[in-house]
Amino acid sequence: MAAPTAYSLIATDLDGTLLRGDDTFSDRSLAALARAERAGARHLVVTGRPAPRVRSLLDNLGCTGLAVCGQGAQVYDAGAHRLLWSVTLDRELAETALGKIEAEVGEVYAAVDQDGADGLTLIEPGYLMPHPTLPAVRVERRAELWDRPISKVLLRHPDLSDDALAAAARSVVGSLATVTMSGPGTVELQPCGVTKATGLALAAEHLGLSPARTIAFGDMPNDIPMFGWAAHGVAMADAHPELKAVADEVTTSNEDDGVAVVLERLFGGAVTLARQRVAQYAPKTLSMEP
Repeated sequence: MAAPTAYSLIATDLDGTLLRGDDTFSDRSLAALARAERAGARHLVVTGRPAPRVRSLLDNLGCTGLAVCGQGAQVYDAGAHRLLWSVTLDRELAETALGKIEAEVGEVYAAVDQDGADGLTLIEPGYLMPHPTLPAVRVERRAELWDRPISKVLLRHPDLSDDALAAAARSVVGSLATVTMSGPGTVELQPCGVTKATGLALAAEHLGLSPARTIAFGDMPNDIPMFGWAAHGVAMADAHPELKAVADEVTTSNEDDGVAVVLERLFGGAVTLARQRVAQYAPKTLSMEP
């Protein structure tokens, strides 16, 4: 394993990775990230969530720098509240891709993330948000999804599993869009060729950092391109099998502070503190002999 100074960039997914199920960060994770940053490493959030849906989480992390959002379609400056870079999904292509998918698997329910630092998430009738805590605006008919530029389309099928829906979509969409799966109930269409690695590479270049000194954490197939770009990829214990197959190592789950476990090994932290406590109390234990 590389020395603690080997990684100058820590790229973390949010849902299922750094975030716990209740959309909070553990104190242990925050402490591990803070220790790594004091050692000179930069932390970069790389998430499928669009910029408007990640702002409060970045505030909780104390992040005022860059974040990669929208599956790599957005590089967001949290301090300035503006997009440094964004790419949209052509709405005609998106509608065509959606039609091809429905011709293959029957009716699906769709939602879109609008482009922009203040874009909305719009959902058509029948679509259920996979994250009930995320705000969304329900429209009356699908045509309203295309009223403004979008960064991606989210799909759900009433019967098919996420894996089956993603596979079917890839088989018919071709070069119209990139198909990703980023979590339970979250199959997405995004601009062709755009992945988390796209946004990560742009943000890293802006920061003057390289893939050779990057460690990445994730849990779903949409993190595969990010693992391919980074020097070292760490999958969570309950990660999707496709991601585990390409990971360099597997840590514990997000609920068990899997990111912190690895960062503590690389930069010190909880283990070191535990040893200090043992050393502190050991003399008292020995002095209890008659």
